[in-house]
Amino acid sequence: MADKNGFFDLSKTTLSRRTALKGIAAGAGLALAPGFVRYSQAQSSAPIKIGFQSHRTGIGAAYGRWYEKTSAAAVKAINGAGGISGRQVELVIEDDGTDPARGAEVVAKFAKQHKTDIVFGTLFSHVVIGSAPAAGENKIPYFVVSEGHHVASTKLNRYVFQPGITDVKSQIQSMAPWIAANAGKKVTQIFPDFAFGYDHRDYLPPALKAQGADVIAQIAIPPTESSFTKYFPQIPAETEVIYHVMVGPAVLTFVKELGEFYGSQRPQLFGFMDSLEATDINSPGLEFLDGSHFWEGSPRYAQADDSAAQKAYRAAVGIDDNGAAVGDPKDVSTASHMFGCWETLYVVKKAMEDAGYKGPEDRAKLVEATEALKEFAEGPEHPQGPKTFNGKIHQCFGIQNISKVEGGKLKVVHKTKIEDGLYEAEGDYTTQAL
Repeated sequence: MADKNGFFDLSKTTLSRRTALKGIAAGAGLALAPGFVRYSQAQSSAPIKIGFQSHRTGIGAAYGRWYEKTSAAAVKAINGAGGISGRQVELVIEDDGTDPARGAEVVAKFAKQHKTDIVFGTLFSHVVIGSAPAAGENKIPYFVVSEGHHVASTKLNRYVFQPGITDVKSQIQSMAPWIAANAGKKVTQIFPDFAFGYDHRDYLPPALKAQGADVIAQIAIPPTESSFTKYFPQIPAETEVIYHVMVGPAVLTFVKELGEFYGSQRPQLFGFMDSLEATDINSPGLEFLDGSHFWEGSPRYAQADDSAAQKAYRAAVGIDDNGAAVGDPKDVSTASHMFGCWETLYVVKKAMEDAGYKGPEDRAKLVEATEALKEFAEGPEHPQGPKTFNGKIHQCFGIQNISKVEGGKLKVVHKTKIEDGLYEAEGDYTTQAL
């Protein structure tokens, strides 16, 4: 049962401080079947326990809520189809407050107290970076859905994976040719002043330089900022394109104030959907966005050429054609990111089955099985699109969408190819001891 904020209400269950999302009907069927053996008597019947590190509070709360919804839908689908190697899947949820110190504590708690098989679901980069050492110390596989380049940089540890969503370096490299050719050559960059923003700061300039364009100014803004007008005078007058990516609870204020600052005489705008995730683009004051472009991971709005898998995924997670919760048009999803939870859980299923995973004693085998994966075909398990996976850097590569705001909706106008975002590995996790 969900609470008023859309999270699963812990007060309505007998499990204290955690939420178990199980296939109840399937479980009941097992209980009634002849020869049923209780979990305590047969380890092979015990559920797979996935520790979900959720941003229920803090600056990532809007994402956390939709990450939970998407993960619950994926678990329901996986359990409905027989689970993982015939075992049901259970999500055990802990709030990390979108805080790195608390995140590390949550990872350790999953390993030592809840004794989950893996940890999963973290988004914000600084939380991933702060939590990763605890995953390595406790030798528990840690599957994040974060976008940051920190995993692929090979600066974390062998237990950390990002197999369900692409990273910023790849995204930027894929889209830089389009930006330079269609938006402009002189770019001012606005980004959040923390790890995720630093990826944009570091990787956009060389990517645009290779296309004959330049970043002429970079403006870092704290993700907890509540007013932005004071930053905009730093934008050089000769700017042709404002490249913006902002996160946190004040993203609506950011885009509104940007529009108020420029009025109708604005440069071209190219934004990452992070600047508008969980925000209605038809909110008053956002009319100036018409004609601007955004990066999207998975499109918020249903597209005319959506695949059957994409349509089924949207129905399963409960979003309508406008990317809002079915029955509540004001509850706008984080569609560009949350698909990564769905896809990552199916990667976990594949790797566990390949490894013959039976329990925590097989975590090393799970790591190696995940590293051995090569590609994920587009379909029900990977509705966003096809992907390849580099086991040396624990990172997937996929397509990116560039969408244009037209008539109060986002229409995909360009899709990149997987090869557009490939880059040389910076290290090799597989050389590290398990």
